[in-house]
Amino acid sequence: MADRADDVQEPFAGAREGFEPLPPARRGGRGSRLVQRLLHLGPPLTRSVAVQRDLPVSMPDGTVLLADRWAPRADGDGLPTALIRTPYGRRGPMIAMAAVPLAERGFQVVVQSTRGTFGSGGVHVPFRDEREDGLATLDWLVSRPWCGESVVLTGGSYLGHVQWAVADRLPPQVKAIIPVVTESALTLDFLREDAFSLETPFRWGVMVAGQERRAAMLRQLLDERRTHRAQFTLPLDRADTAALGRRSQYIQDMLVHGADDPHWSGGDHRARVADVSVPVSSVAGWYDIFLPGQLGDHQALRAAGREPRLTIGPWSHAAMGVFAEAATQTLSFGLAHARGEQPPERAPVRLYVMGEEAWRDAESWPPPGYEPCRFHLHPDGALSTGEPPESDPDGYHYDPADPTPAVGGVRLTGRHAGRKDNTALESRPDVLTYTTPALDTDVEVIGEVTAEIWFRSSLPWADVFVRLCDVDEKGRSTNVCDGLLSLTEAESTTRATVRLWPTAQLFKKGHRIRVQVSSGAFPRFARNPGTGEPRATATTLRAADQQVFHDPARPSALVLPVRRT
Repeated sequence: MADRADDVQEPFAGAREGFEPLPPARRGGRGSRLVQRLLHLGPPLTRSVAVQRDLPVSMPDGTVLLADRWAPRADGDGLPTALIRTPYGRRGPMIAMAAVPLAERGFQVVVQSTRGTFGSGGVHVPFRDEREDGLATLDWLVSRPWCGESVVLTGGSYLGHVQWAVADRLPPQVKAIIPVVTESALTLDFLREDAFSLETPFRWGVMVAGQERRAAMLRQLLDERRTHRAQFTLPLDRADTAALGRRSQYIQDMLVHGADDPHWSGGDHRARVADVSVPVSSVAGWYDIFLPGQLGDHQALRAAGREPRLTIGPWSHAAMGVFAEAATQTLSFGLAHARGEQPPERAPVRLYVMGEEAWRDAESWPPPGYEPCRFHLHPDGALSTGEPPESDPDGYHYDPADPTPAVGGVRLTGRHAGRKDNTALESRPDVLTYTTPALDTDVEVIGEVTAEIWFRSSLPWADVFVRLCDVDEKGRSTNVCDGLLSLTEAESTTRATVRLWPTAQLFKKGHRIRVQVSSGAFPRFARNPGTGEPRATATTLRAADQQVFHDPARPSALVLPVRRT
């Protein structure tokens, strides 16, 4: 099949065969201005943009993938090209929000549907083919007469992961990559045996399975309750049928293949990161599902002698701030490199300090000047940097048939994610809280957070969930970061070392620092049935009595990176 763009040599013009003018709302009208406001962008160079649909791109195995090309209606040929590869389609408001602002401000944009999605040939097996297909797409792109001499890779989540899949073998035309809320080993952290995250991979699998239906976004909203209920299904390997009415191979795979299983090797690109030589500017969020892996990628680049940039905002995965910062970085950092210029000067790391509600520059992640400080759990719900006294353990009853719910935090969907009031959660009998007195000075915490909880259960199989909260003067408790660890010998007293999400938080004078301890955050994390059965086929739920110790021999503590004074 011939590429309709091959015959186009003159400047880009919307009247040519194969080019469609944008609908009026996007062609310089209210839609363009609305996106400009939403993304906090300056005025465009043009609001007259056209799109060329369904460009065929042949893969080495003969499969044909389809792409759309967006560019200014006049003089688009030869402009730097932003490449976006996506499994979510080439139409609709999200792609318009990603492509149109770039095409209005100095780029032409190629948006390709990945294998087996939205008209592209082949079968969509998540993560498996992105390296080979991505490299072939780049070879095709740089050979187009309209491509110009510079390419930038950009996009978030899966659209960012596909950048890492090829980033160590880029053609010289690629001048920069902008990975947004993503990581080089997408989803693997969810599938850890010691902290299996159910909600994100399950909801993603349900979404992808139904995304090409008519009115898919509306259907997903209407099916929200059904999808939530499906996660209670036993055994879990029937949850996909409960949500979709049919089986999903991806959901089946994620239930039976753990993070270290060779099944996922095609999507694990961590070993490639150190070999990436083009400039990298990453966008992350404190409540994003991929934050730890994304920080690991940044540190791997630094360890290899690169000079990557990193921006971390107060965002969850789908927050509007993520879209805005992605556009900003693509236009400032990416476009500058594409033109052979230096991007605006700034610190290597720019992070948002919650509580202070202000941006801060740093030379590295984690930033220097912060030391681990142990906040010990004490009897009567106290939290203190002092050593705990002799005391009896605290206890609670955990019942997986009525699991401790997830409230805010690291969630896939924006409505449920981020900073939330934890009052109702902390009133549950299966949640313990430990709180400092009102602080007599500000306490600034930036970096990696861990907890060491001395724990015992009436069952061998149990989970320990720990959450850090900021309690204001009115008593409102707001979640900052959290994490979970699954134990397999919990009937013996065990020191559970729980990795919480990294954070940047200023606890103001007069506020209090609080720690929650429980045994779940469902459905973010799969509920522990207490039986040791495989997660996919477990059918029995057993309640457990849990104990948390805080005495000199078993000093449970939260370890915070506190700024030196």
